[in-house]
Amino acid sequence: MYDCIIIGMGPAGLTAGVYAARKNLSVLMLGKQYGGQAVLTSEIENYMGFEYIKGPELMNRFEEQVKKYPVEMSREEVNNIYQEDSYFRIVCEDEKEYQSNTIIIATGESPRRLGIPGEKRFTGQGVSYCATCDAPLFSGKKAAVIGSGNDSIEAVHDLIKIAEHVYLISPEKLSADRILVDKVNKADNLTRLIGWTINKISGENMVNEITLQSSEQDEKQSLYIDGIFIKSGTIPNSSIVKDMLELNQNNEIKVDCNCTTSIPGIFAAGDVTNIPEKQIIVAAGEGAKAALSANKYLLKQNNTDIPTGIETSHNIFGYNQLPMH
Repeated sequence: MYDCIIIGMGPAGLTAGVYAARKNLSVLMLGKQYGGQAVLTSEIENYMGFEYIKGPELMNRFEEQVKKYPVEMSREEVNNIYQEDSYFRIVCEDEKEYQSNTIIIATGESPRRLGIPGEKRFTGQGVSYCATCDAPLFSGKKAAVIGSGNDSIEAVHDLIKIAEHVYLISPEKLSADRILVDKVNKADNLTRLIGWTINKISGENMVNEITLQSSEQDEKQSLYIDGIFIKSGTIPNSSIVKDMLELNQNNEIKVDCNCTTSIPGIFAAGDVTNIPEKQIIVAAGEGAKAALSANKYLLKQNNTDIPTGIETSHNIFGYNQLPMH
């Protein structure tokens, strides 16, 4: 029986692991994809403490910090969660079971698919959702990126440095941060196609053509390319609790300011929740809050007074107290 089981190994889950362990809770962390969406981010310039760092490097630093504490980690996918009388039972894909007094759901989000002909068939054969992973495969080739947000512009930024030509396709006006758009606007090998959508991906063994449809008029065109990066947003990974916890209209887990869900003892943090602004630093902060809330819940369940004021090892701000002079 664990004090806390954390489901998810992204910024929220890893931070929750550190904070829970610092409260001397017995912690197990479960998840299939280490690092979450953050590990797919090529350049991070807005995480405090780092003027510039790559996503995989930042997540490696998260992991190194978690390993300094007695947090058990297991690469397993959770299939079901059951609420028993006084604890929770977690069943993984191999039918292995774990028990815990509290749970923190930090399963993040996954790339949203377009659902068009050819997308599924050519996934991994020219269709990609991760520029950080696959951009080097298109050195000297032609590639397209579909999307309007920050992640699509980041993909374009990765590609224009190595590809022969890059097409940025967006059905609507770009919504990415201006500082990112300015980085790619002057590239000689970039064509912007705003007001267009993709309705078909074609090829033989690999992608070699995409069909575009104008959003404003009955006009079509084809582009002969070697690959396409789909950046059409994300969907929350909330399916394991869809029949258990209260979700909003976007299938995000509804939480309050303490990361509390509709079931006492289950907390949620990060991109899988209804907290606005899906940013790494926000997810990490929510993970810390969820762990602290889980600890307070356990203290109340054990009829123990919750300590207040400055703790013996660190103060309420989470760092060692310096001597006063």
